Amino acid sequence: MAFSDRLLDAWYRGHPALGLLAPLEWLYRRVAARKRATFLSGQGNSYRPPVPLIVVGNITVGGTGKTPMILWLIEHCRARGLRVGVVSRGYGAKPPQLPWRVRAEQGAELAGDEPLLIVQRSGVPLMIDPDRSRAVKALLDQEELDLILSDDGLQHYRLGRDLELVLIDAARGLGNRRCLPAGPLREPPERLDSVDAVLRNGAGADSSEGFAFKLRPSVLVNLKSGERVGLAHFPAAQAVHAVAGIGNPQRFFRTLEALNWRPIPHPFADHAVYSPEALDFTPPLPLLMTEKDAVKCRAFAAADWWYLAVDADPSPAFVAWFDGQLARLLPNHF
Repeated sequence: MAFSDRLLDAWYRGHPALGLLAPLEWLYRRVAARKRATFLSGQGNSYRPPVPLIVVGNITVGGTGKTPMILWLIEHCRARGLRVGVVSRGYGAKPPQLPWRVRAEQGAELAGDEPLLIVQRSGVPLMIDPDRSRAVKALLDQEELDLILSDDGLQHYRLGRDLELVLIDAARGLGNRRCLPAGPLREPPERLDSVDAVLRNGAGADSSEGFAFKLRPSVLVNLKSGERVGLAHFPAAQAVHAVAGIGNPQRFFRTLEALNWRPIPHPFADHAVYSPEALDFTPPLPLLMTEKDAVKCRAFAAADWWYLAVDADPSPAFVAWFDGQLARLLPNHF
């Protein structure tokens, strides 16, 4: 098990040695509190876009289903006649300049895996830049938009926002409820009291803790040919090699098990860079991966490599609530 995996396991399962990190956690909390206080006071260098901006983020380290939810938000807003754009930090991207407009034909090494996935799936205008305020300005210079979604950026307080949506993995929750480096939290648990909505990935129903949403497997896509087939393509008990380089690989493996396949798990680090040699497994079996991994592997994919597309499925209560927020933010459109 890699060090990062052991640390995640300690954060979410608990380990007494984490108590040794209490002084560093105290310092981290002080810095986080100061950044937020500066933002709330209006004294910081914060940019407020001329159109509504919605942050889709989290307070935990590790995967929470953020990318599928952003894709759902894009399509939902478009269905209501809104012109939507997205800004992202572009983790792992190495473009020749910043800000950088992500195009579907670019490679993941240039655009970043998650931004490229979003553009290839939706065609949305998307700009990457660690300075998200600069990304918003560049995007608005190129596109006439009604609404902007910020992929992550909850703690990027230089960017003003109109709505904060926070995603949490319902199974793992907030782990030991401690901040970095003693726990998985980017901000203290009480930060959730100030956001506009909490969405709990995998929750069975809405609750006082937040709205429920699930990730629903929809189709298998062949990396080499682009062929799309139904989930019945593989029979029950089919053995497959399963590759996941995401924040929570075990969730992907559990999804394959729930589809009655027998995955041989191959977890990789989040945003991993792949090579044919790294994915040369034995025995020879079909290889299944996440869509986020697939955008980095198409160039050297074998004929029996597939990715499992998943769609976010939020609760009806969240859909109604979100439509009310859109009507509030953009009254001239409704």
